[in-house]
Amino acid sequence: MIIHSFKRALASIPFQSRLHSATSTVDSLEIKQFEKFTHQWWDEFGPMKGLHALNRIRVPFIRDGLINEGAVAQENINTALPLKGLRLLDIGCGGGILSAHLSRIGAQVTGIDANSAIIDVAKQHAKDNNLDVAYFYTSVEDHSKENSLKYDVITASEIIEHVTEKEKFISACSDCLKPSGSMFITTMSKTLLANFLGIFVVEDVIDLVPKGTHQFHKFIQPHKLQRIIEDRNFETKLIHGMFYNILTNEWNWCSNTSVNYCLHAVKR
Repeated sequence: MIIHSFKRALASIPFQSRLHSATSTVDSLEIKQFEKFTHQWWDEFGPMKGLHALNRIRVPFIRDGLINEGAVAQENINTALPLKGLRLLDIGCGGGILSAHLSRIGAQVTGIDANSAIIDVAKQHAKDNNLDVAYFYTSVEDHSKENSLKYDVITASEIIEHVTEKEKFISACSDCLKPSGSMFITTMSKTLLANFLGIFVVEDVIDLVPKGTHQFHKFIQPHKLQRIIEDRNFETKLIHGMFYNILTNEWNWCSNTSVNYCLHAVKR
């Protein structure tokens, strides 16, 4: 009787809520926050314009990192499809801004996100643009259960600063990745300067994105992220600073990692 009552109670919980279980690093408050962007995800001049602009440096960063690791077939390096034949998992894909571009340069892309409404946006964009990208509404922890050692590449761009348990998140990423596979992360450092520019200026002063989009306590410094990653069987290949010019909507590489940075690691 107790078991049947529990099953009935579980069935009455919306799937969206069940996704945010003890096995998931997804924060339900973060999901609600990003639902505000659902209808503006592909507006290159809207609240997501910074992510659209970020593609100009993060796509080459991923491509070149894979070439340097020998993951790209020699015959594909100087072609329009350098990532041809590589299975890639884009975690926290949102509406598909990065997934779509990586698909266009040859990768076999799977995009996952814990926001069902935004996944619907990504699916519609792929359909409208004839892109072969598989999008799923799920967490990386749940996805890893049936996709162990499946992917050659994992991207987690602008997502780990929204994750509750970073150790569990990276472990799930590792579970999905083949040995010698590459993981690429872009995120924000946990510094006073990042708090000032990434939250106060962007959210409170110029209102580029809605207030509450970022929480400073979830930011992580490069050396701490590196330690978490290397504790989970990765070798760090590169950590590099990035700078976003709010006035020109342009991203550039810089030596300073105190605000935004990228990381490339390879699974041992």
